[in-house]
Amino acid sequence: MTVAETADATTNTTEKEQVDFWFDPRCPWAWLTSRWILEVEKVRPIQVSWHVMSLSYLNQGRDIPEDYAAMLAKSWGPVRVIIAARELHGQEFVKPLYDAMGTRIHLQGNKDMPDVIRGALDEVGLPASLAGYADTEQYDEALKASHHSGMDQVGMDVGTPVIAVAGYAFFGPVISPAPKGDEAGRVWDGVKALASYDGFFELKRTRTREPIFD
Repeated sequence: MTVAETADATTNTTEKEQVDFWFDPRCPWAWLTSRWILEVEKVRPIQVSWHVMSLSYLNQGRDIPEDYAAMLAKSWGPVRVIIAARELHGQEFVKPLYDAMGTRIHLQGNKDMPDVIRGALDEVGLPASLAGYADTEQYDEALKASHHSGMDQVGMDVGTPVIAVAGYAFFGPVISPAPKGDEAGRVWDGVKALASYDGFFELKRTRTREPIFD
């Protein structure tokens, strides 16, 4: 075996670290963080599993602004459809549906959730009939279980995204734009180092820009 072949074999057998990522398709900040973690997968030995949380469920009964409440009322549909797809067709459809919905919502600016759902289902090759689950509570218990599997690790005073790795979890990072390449890896190293310290709780500064999707 040549030196190059030995290096390739070592790379291919490196055990990847499991990372769990919770998202709500409507959140632009979660979308940016998700695009970053995909870049991290290219430069660090991690493997991401994708899970739904729900901002609509999280904010039930809370005193929130009317415009935000109106947005959340329309946000049940996407997460319900993703959960229904997971329950009926498998976990492997969670990320493709998130990618398809997020592209329509955040990159194409489509705020018509029924249209977003129909287009996403068609793109990933799932039955159009799944769109009907957007307006039912049939899989809400599964949705809540997915939500709590992430949010219970970090507390209910945060939102999405939530990331869990190596036995600890955290909200964020909130970033704009999403780092790419080696920079994505350096940010991951820093975030992971901070989050791994049991006594670390918060690092924050005022946002000075809107989400930058590029």
